Amino acid sequence: MERFTGNRIFVGLVYFILGLIAVFFLMQLKPLIATLFGFLKAVLGPFIIAMIISYVLHPVVTLLHERRVPRTVAVLLIYAVFCTAFTVLLVNMIPMFIGQVQELNEHMPELTLKAQDIFSDINNTSFLPDSIREGMNRSLMHIEKSISNALFNLVNNIGAMLSAMFVAFVIPFLAFYILKDFDVFERTIITYVPKAHRKNTVRLLKDIDSALGSYIRGQFLVCMIVGVLAYCGYLIIGMPYALLLAGIVAITNIIPYLGAFFGAAPALLMASTVSMKMIILVAVVNLLCQTLEGNVISPQVVGRSLHLHPLLIIFAVLVGGQLAGIVGMILAVPIFAACKVIMQHMFAYYVRRKII
Repeated sequence: MERFTGNRIFVGLVYFILGLIAVFFLMQLKPLIATLFGFLKAVLGPFIIAMIISYVLHPVVTLLHERRVPRTVAVLLIYAVFCTAFTVLLVNMIPMFIGQVQELNEHMPELTLKAQDIFSDINNTSFLPDSIREGMNRSLMHIEKSISNALFNLVNNIGAMLSAMFVAFVIPFLAFYILKDFDVFERTIITYVPKAHRKNTVRLLKDIDSALGSYIRGQFLVCMIVGVLAYCGYLIIGMPYALLLAGIVAITNIIPYLGAFFGAAPALLMASTVSMKMIILVAVVNLLCQTLEGNVISPQVVGRSLHLHPLLIIFAVLVGGQLAGIVGMILAVPIFAACKVIMQHMFAYYVRRKII
């Protein structure tokens, strides 16, 4: 027996089998986990968003507090500046955005006919098999129906809009109280940690903050810059619904690597209703935006603070998307980076204990 327990391959195989068994039981509990996750997402979602906002704004509040500005006044001052800028932005952009959404919904049948003409020209080529032609036509009809339903629900689903407005109304209050008592929360958490582990816990939290701070705060700025660049590019090439499509590019850019494809897809689909030249121009604009983002903007704004290989980042994004959809893809990289820091500290702790 000792011969088997001392064999690393045998022990590794046992752990692998136990892991597969655990995954099997989790798959059996998938409906229950999905229901529980939906409930927690609805209840804790506003708190998580408020915590992210607080984490982004905390350095500014701390900077003002160090200059003898009370934390409450500092938070209110930041809120006043942010609300003023945000209000001016919304007053100018929301009517344009809603107008483009409504116009897109009204012109969807016409745009679909144009797309069908382009697909018909492609279908008329002799080298395409009949099965591919039929598949392209079915895909086009399915895309038309999905987009039309999505736009209809966006404009006419009053219940969902009111729920979203309520959440948007509550989040600033949650973020205010979290920012106001941020230090209190930190001290409270530390008091529940045993004294023998407080020093290591504080070091762990500082390392997590160092790994995630510049990434999370910088990623918001990168998304805004990429969105502005895409909007300018779409205006230059004469792309319809430039603001709407650039907004999608900005939002999806928060997903590393894969977000570029998600953001470009709606624009390419819309360009297919215009001309082949427009498809090429849209592809060039998105390629230029992502080239600038990957080689100039992100290294300068975000830096290489996570120290994660691109393959690990893509793996984390795919796992997050499988578990929690778009939200999981957005949160996957920060959570994965935090887990990496925790594992490094645990490994170092056990190595030190083993040496001692």
